[in-house]
Amino acid sequence: MTAKPTGLAAYATVTAAYWAFMLTDGALRMLVLLHFHTLGFSPVQLAYLFLLYEVMGVVTNLSAGWLAARFGLTSTLYAGLGLQIVALIALAQLDPAWGLTGSVIFVMCVQGLSGIAKDLAKMSAKSTVKILAPTGEGALFKWVAILTGSKNAVKGFGFLLGAVLLGLWGFTTSVWVMAAVLAVILIGVVAFMPTGLPQGKKSAKFSQVFSKDPNVNRLSLARMFLFGARDVWFVVGIPIYFYAVLSDGSEESNRAAFFLIGSFMALWIILYGIVQGLAPQLLKAKTSTTPQIVHKAVTWVAILTLIPLALSLAIWLNLPNLTAILVAGLLVFGFVFAVNSSVHSYLILAFTTGERVTMDVGFYYMSNAAGRLLGTLLSGLSYQAGGLPLCLFTAAVMAGLSTLAAQRLKG
Repeated sequence: MTAKPTGLAAYATVTAAYWAFMLTDGALRMLVLLHFHTLGFSPVQLAYLFLLYEVMGVVTNLSAGWLAARFGLTSTLYAGLGLQIVALIALAQLDPAWGLTGSVIFVMCVQGLSGIAKDLAKMSAKSTVKILAPTGEGALFKWVAILTGSKNAVKGFGFLLGAVLLGLWGFTTSVWVMAAVLAVILIGVVAFMPTGLPQGKKSAKFSQVFSKDPNVNRLSLARMFLFGARDVWFVVGIPIYFYAVLSDGSEESNRAAFFLIGSFMALWIILYGIVQGLAPQLLKAKTSTTPQIVHKAVTWVAILTLIPLALSLAIWLNLPNLTAILVAGLLVFGFVFAVNSSVHSYLILAFTTGERVTMDVGFYYMSNAAGRLLGTLLSGLSYQAGGLPLCLFTAAVMAGLSTLAAQRLKG
């Protein structure tokens, strides 16, 4: 029998692998978005570039829980890192001579591969926390909050890194550098991963992926609309709006705009990650029961609904200092969104059992990916149809739907 891994050592190794992955994931998103926007891609075409990424996230999460139960958590983690390296190398082969249609199709396919990689790594890391976390009061919430919060802070640095690399080295060189660094990280993780994590069971059946627990299903629905509410303005709307405000189209102006857009996106994600890490203290998790945390989840998502609604109205009224209002408002959105996200990440692990953890977490993150897919598509469509005000109004509608789903949760 394989010995149980030392909790802290295994947790640290898994977290390091997840950090490395999310750094490249954030950087790659900014590289693709800004590079193809400067090539003249429309908002809808930019959204297309990320659609297969999100579609494959849905498919991957639906099967990732079963794959981890069948082949083991370390196998799915290594596969996620390896596929991201392959995706980066493939993206470096992009040739401008292929034309618009060929480029869009190629990048969509590569982004789809990256989507598979991301969700294999995410499901593996989040499931490991359930297995390794101590059993004290509030310990599970604390451990999952630290992993999720630190991951998003690292991804935020990735957004800034991608924008800076694009301005300094260009698209192809930046992608090759990231592939090389991630390959070194993968080798290190394989070398230092402690033994003893679940190795998988041949008896695991794919049909077990679908949960019969109403709480898991309702939380997954709330999660889908929550992340749709973020990505409907985050993926295309805000970066393109800021680019229009900040750049006159010259190379020097583009570099400055890239840096400022990347800095804002990075700051938003980093602060989001910090708040996620602090959520157990903000919500007094040590002294709160699961039903009380469920009630807090409903309250916080209801508050979230009001923020994009107010920002949409501010743009429609063309208030003075509009850009400053948007920046401040979206940072407040990030704070409230982070608390919601952290509560969800705790609740899915609280609702599931050790035997079903990979299955339920995979199903839950399938809903997360479906929300990102919906938000990504609506981001391009709503921006093209009605600009940033429609993006933000759509975000408010989706947050409202998340509130309705959260209200049906039972403690």
